[in-house]
Amino acid sequence: MELKRVVITGLGAITPLGNNVADYWQGLLDGKSGAAPITLFDASKFKTQFACEVKDFDPGKYLDRKEARKLDRFSQLAIASSEEAVQDAGLLNAGLDPDRIGVIWGSGIGGLRTFLDEVSNFAKGDGTPRFNPFFIPKMIADIASGHISMRYGFRGPNYTTVSACASSTNALIDAFNTIRLGQADVILSGGSEAAVNEAGIGGFNAMHALSERNDSPETASRPFDVDRDGFVLGEGSACLILEEYEHAIKRGAKIYAEVAGGGLSADAYHLTATHPEGLGAFNVMRNALKDAHMQPSDIDYINVHGTSTPVGDPSEAKAILKLFGDSAYDLNISSTKSMTGHLLGAAGAIESVATVLSVVNDVIPPTINHFTDDPAFDPKLNFTFNKVQHRTVRAALCNTFGFGGHNASIIIKKYKA
Repeated sequence: MELKRVVITGLGAITPLGNNVADYWQGLLDGKSGAAPITLFDASKFKTQFACEVKDFDPGKYLDRKEARKLDRFSQLAIASSEEAVQDAGLLNAGLDPDRIGVIWGSGIGGLRTFLDEVSNFAKGDGTPRFNPFFIPKMIADIASGHISMRYGFRGPNYTTVSACASSTNALIDAFNTIRLGQADVILSGGSEAAVNEAGIGGFNAMHALSERNDSPETASRPFDVDRDGFVLGEGSACLILEEYEHAIKRGAKIYAEVAGGGLSADAYHLTATHPEGLGAFNVMRNALKDAHMQPSDIDYINVHGTSTPVGDPSEAKAILKLFGDSAYDLNISSTKSMTGHLLGAAGAIESVATVLSVVNDVIPPTINHFTDDPAFDPKLNFTFNKVQHRTVRAALCNTFGFGGHNASIIIKKYKA
């Protein structure tokens, strides 16, 4: 069968850099850090006392107070980003078939705050089971996609992908495939995460995964810098409206860009570490290029996973060099995690929004916080350190890799009628 074209017709984001797409994008271009001391709980006894929190978030802008209490923060953030995207795409009151509009979401953890609170309250009690009746529906990772569909009455495919930090990129690829196979006209896709709490920080501290640069949170996320010491935990959400091309044209939709292809792979190597030679990263980017019928020289920008960990950053760079060869030196590479922190299951969603806007605007957001070169990296690679760079971006890759060896890459290209 002939596969259908898939375009992007709406964007929504709520991030550590801003609570809408415009503010988020401007924050990236300004090289702004979203890291600061934690305010969501008392972190004074933790090894890491900072994170990239969403600032000034008011769920009351999207939900009434009674309804908001039924949602964990990760679902509240999902509602916020999906509302912006739905409005941006003009999906409401457009006479569209709700049976052909779906929601495919991503979250690596789900309602961790809810789980932590309910279990803590039980442990402090006398053993009598007193649990909130909304405990389970607030906590389960799939519930955000359910809330979004119920909010708008969208009755198409509806589920959540869970693949750790690759979750929302997996969701986007699934949405892409669902539409190009003709199984839906429109899919709201993206991801949300809200793990900045005692369990999230404590758990990643126990793994020695987080930066402990408490004296300078804003410079703690240092992808590809010799002094990087771990990632900075972030929270937030992003939603992209994926739509079948002819459907979008027929209704006169604004089109940002086109989804060209997606790839998946597994490291099959280690519980938490990437393959030291970047085998999984090489395979996933190769698979994405094959799916898009593209050559390495067709890509101008890679929004890399780039978490600022000692092991992960070099393995991704090795994979890029191996796959792209001499074309690697013509690429712009940047890690927007240097500014947003690592949003875990929502990372792919917010980074895909950044990738779309890079393609649309021909601008590469920087990798900030670069102070000292690391001899582990080829000096001819362009990591877009510290300042934006302007260039034509015909197509861009967005990489996400997750604990368990899960890898997902999506390719966004310029829209041409």
